Amino acid sequence: QVQLVESGGGSVQAGGSLRLSCAIYGYTYSIDSMGWFRQAPGKEREGVAAIDNNGVASYADSVKGRFTISQDNAKNNLYLQMNSLQPEDTAMYYCAADSRVWVGSLLLQERRYNYWGQGTQVTVSS
Repeated sequence: QVQLVESGGGSVQAGGSLRLSCAIYGYTYSIDSMGWFRQAPGKEREGVAAIDNNGVASYADSVKGRFTISQDNAKNNLYLQMNSLQPEDTAMYYCAADSRVWVGSLLLQERRYNYWGQGTQVTVSS
């Protein structure tokens, strides 16, 4: 089993930065795909950033150039550095992981992931 625990959310003003962390517990050696998703009130959950088993990252167009996903070598922690935050980035952010190998745009599809964290709230005020 794999458990994911997010942290680092909070409230910031537009233009500010936050760094989200996701601690991964359990059979971490089995994880090949990891990502960050978000869900705003009244909207569907969407892929924000993800990283494949070769360390190649994929990003949603809305966050390219502002967000950076990274992981530690042991795949025990996943991070999301968020800069130049805007009110439209306000959402609950979720960490996700899966034991299957996904690449490219598939990494940003919610249905590709079996393991999910509980989420951390990010609120950006104007």
